[in-house]
Amino acid sequence: MNRHILIVDDDPKIAQLIEIYLSNEGYTVSKAGDGLSALEFMKDDKIDLVILDIMMPGLDGLSVCMKIRETKTTPILMISAKDGDMDKITGLMTGADDYMVKPFNPLELIARVKSLLRRTYFNGQPQQTQPDNLIRIQSLEINKQTHTVMFEGRPIKLTPIEFGILHLLASHPGRVFNSEDIFEMIWKEKYYDSNNSVTVHMSRLREKLVKEMDGEKIIHTVWGVGYKIEA
Repeated sequence: MNRHILIVDDDPKIAQLIEIYLSNEGYTVSKAGDGLSALEFMKDDKIDLVILDIMMPGLDGLSVCMKIRETKTTPILMISAKDGDMDKITGLMTGADDYMVKPFNPLELIARVKSLLRRTYFNGQPQQTQPDNLIRIQSLEINKQTHTVMFEGRPIKLTPIEFGILHLLASHPGRVFNSEDIFEMIWKEKYYDSNNSVTVHMSRLREKLVKEMDGEKIIHTVWGVGYKIEA
């Protein structure tokens, strides 16, 4: 299936370079030069992934990301010239799924795009749901095929990374996963020291679950070791 990617960057040269590489991979590409134009594109459901620059005049990328996350779980790859840990944490906390620092290798960007799309859409349309694809934890239902999470019949909106973490823990009740385990299983990349990605996404995931599950906590921290869902 041909995927539609939105590039949001006020630098036309960077946007054009990314467009060339994406088009060569067979993706449909749209471009927005500012935050407000990006939000106009996102009003329909035709965008499968967003590549979003942080530093833009007017409505910046962080604000755009937060607005998108109010209604959509579309994967977002954030790009920025800022390479500090706090900048990355801020980007991920607003709802981005991944973060890259400029200047970047376009081939690495393509690899990140493919990885996000693969995690989100499983390379095809959902098949007929089978019982093995469902995980139930009390009133919480996790459906791998449809990539949905329900609590007492109400949907819980999670980003692809958040869903991946929840599904991993729920698939192995009682097992403790440390940050390195989670990163290498979900991101499919080698873990490196001082990587805050797991901590940030775990924090957002737990916050959403507690809010939607009326204060109930299902993900537990084993201090100094990692995270688990009780068997």
